[in-house]
Amino acid sequence: MRYLTDRKRAQGLGSSRHGTDHHWQMLVSSILLCVLVPLFVFTFGIGLGGTYEEVIAYFGRPFPAILTALTLIVGINHIKCETQEAIEDYMGGTSSKLAYVAVGAFSYTLIAAGLFALVKIAL
Repeated sequence: MRYLTDRKRAQGLGSSRHGTDHHWQMLVSSILLCVLVPLFVFTFGIGLGGTYEEVIAYFGRPFPAILTALTLIVGINHIKCETQEAIEDYMGGTSSKLAYVAVGAFSYTLIAAGLFALVKIAL
Protein backbone atom coordinates (compact mmCIF):
# COMPACT_ATOMS: atom_id res chain seq x y z
CA MET A 1 0.00 0.00 0.00
CA ARG A 2 1.40 3.35 -1.00
CA TYR A 3 1.00 6.33 1.25
CA LEU A 4 1.13 9.15 -1.27
CA THR A 5 -0.86 12.31 -1.10
CA ASP A 6 -2.84 13.49 -4.08
CA ARG A 7 -0.28 16.23 -4.64
CA LYS A 8 2.60 13.73 -4.76
CA ARG A 9 0.74 11.51 -7.24
CA ALA A 10 0.06 14.48 -9.54
CA GLN A 11 3.50 16.03 -9.27
CA GLY A 12 5.28 16.00 -12.60
CA LEU A 13 2.05 15.40 -14.50
CA GLY A 14 0.84 18.98 -14.53
CA SER A 15 1.03 21.80 -16.99
CA SER A 16 4.12 22.10 -19.14
CA ARG A 17 3.38 25.84 -19.41
CA HIS A 18 3.21 25.98 -23.19
CA GLY A 19 -0.33 24.76 -23.88
CA THR A 20 -1.72 28.26 -24.36
CA ASP A 21 1.03 29.14 -26.82
CA HIS A 22 0.34 25.98 -28.80
CA HIS A 23 -3.39 26.69 -28.76
CA TRP A 24 -2.93 30.21 -30.15
CA GLN A 25 -0.46 29.01 -32.77
CA MET A 26 -2.92 26.39 -33.97
CA LEU A 27 -5.82 28.86 -33.88
CA VAL A 28 -3.96 31.42 -36.00
CA SER A 29 -2.77 28.83 -38.50
CA SER A 30 -6.30 27.38 -38.75
CA ILE A 31 -7.74 30.81 -39.50
CA LEU A 32 -5.02 31.43 -42.09
CA LEU A 33 -5.75 28.05 -43.69
CA CYS A 34 -9.49 28.86 -43.82
CA VAL A 35 -8.58 31.81 -46.03
CA LEU A 36 -5.63 30.35 -47.94
CA VAL A 37 -7.03 26.96 -48.96
CA PRO A 38 -10.11 28.23 -50.85
CA LEU A 39 -8.00 30.91 -52.52
CA PHE A 40 -5.42 28.27 -53.46
CA VAL A 41 -8.07 25.90 -54.82
CA PHE A 42 -9.57 28.61 -57.04
CA THR A 43 -6.14 29.83 -58.15
CA PHE A 44 -4.95 26.31 -58.88
CA GLY A 45 -8.18 25.56 -60.74
CA ILE A 46 -7.69 28.52 -63.05
CA GLY A 47 -4.24 27.32 -64.08
CA LEU A 48 -5.18 23.64 -64.29
CA GLY A 49 -6.50 23.16 -67.83
CA GLY A 50 -3.72 24.80 -69.83
CA THR A 51 -0.72 23.51 -71.66
CA TYR A 52 2.65 23.15 -69.97
CA GLU A 53 3.82 26.57 -71.12
CA GLU A 54 0.59 28.26 -69.99
CA VAL A 55 0.78 26.68 -66.54
CA ILE A 56 4.44 27.66 -66.14
CA ALA A 57 3.61 31.23 -67.22
CA TYR A 58 0.59 31.33 -64.87
CA PHE A 59 2.53 30.18 -61.79
CA GLY A 60 5.36 32.52 -62.80
CA ARG A 61 3.11 35.44 -61.90
CA PRO A 62 3.49 36.79 -58.35
CA PHE A 63 0.00 36.18 -56.91
CA PRO A 64 -0.31 32.43 -57.68
CA ALA A 65 3.30 31.79 -56.67
CA ILE A 66 3.04 33.65 -53.35
CA LEU A 67 -0.33 32.10 -52.55
CA THR A 68 1.02 28.62 -53.27
CA ALA A 69 4.09 29.22 -51.09
CA LEU A 70 2.02 30.57 -48.19
CA THR A 71 -0.42 27.66 -48.38
CA LEU A 72 2.46 25.18 -48.46
CA ILE A 73 4.30 26.69 -45.49
CA VAL A 74 1.28 27.31 -43.25
CA GLY A 75 -0.33 23.95 -44.10
CA ILE A 76 2.73 21.82 -43.46
CA ASN A 77 3.60 23.70 -40.25
CA HIS A 78 0.03 23.18 -39.03
CA ILE A 79 0.21 19.45 -39.76
CA LYS A 80 3.67 19.25 -38.13
CA CYS A 81 2.44 20.84 -34.90
CA GLU A 82 -0.60 18.57 -34.73
CA THR A 83 1.52 15.47 -35.38
CA GLN A 84 4.02 16.46 -32.71
CA GLU A 85 1.18 17.04 -30.26
CA ALA A 86 -0.14 13.52 -30.98
CA ILE A 87 3.36 12.13 -30.42
CA GLU A 88 3.60 13.92 -27.07
CA ASP A 89 0.19 12.57 -26.04
CA TYR A 90 0.48 8.94 -27.14
CA MET A 91 4.17 8.02 -27.14
CA GLY A 92 6.83 8.03 -24.46
CA GLY A 93 10.52 7.54 -23.95
CA THR A 94 13.17 7.47 -26.62
CA SER A 95 10.75 6.51 -29.38
CA SER A 96 8.79 9.72 -28.86
CA LYS A 97 11.95 11.81 -29.11
CA LEU A 98 12.99 10.04 -32.30
CA ALA A 99 9.52 10.41 -33.79
CA TYR A 100 9.46 14.10 -32.81
CA VAL A 101 12.75 14.72 -34.63
CA ALA A 102 11.67 12.63 -37.63
CA VAL A 103 8.40 14.56 -38.02
CA GLY A 104 10.22 17.88 -37.81
CA ALA A 105 12.87 16.83 -40.32
CA PHE A 106 10.29 15.39 -42.72
CA SER A 107 8.08 18.48 -42.59
CA TYR A 108 10.95 20.88 -43.21
CA THR A 109 12.15 18.66 -46.06
CA LEU A 110 8.67 18.84 -47.61
CA ILE A 111 8.63 22.62 -47.29
CA ALA A 112 12.09 22.93 -48.82
CA ALA A 113 11.23 20.61 -51.72
CA GLY A 114 7.94 22.39 -52.37
CA LEU A 115 9.51 25.83 -52.33
CA PHE A 116 12.37 24.63 -54.55
CA ALA A 117 9.86 23.30 -57.09
CA LEU A 118 7.88 26.52 -56.92
CA VAL A 119 10.98 28.64 -57.48
CA LYS A 120 11.96 26.45 -60.43
CA ILE A 121 8.50 27.00 -61.93
CA ALA A 122 8.33 30.72 -61.14
CA LEU A 123 11.78 31.57 -62.43
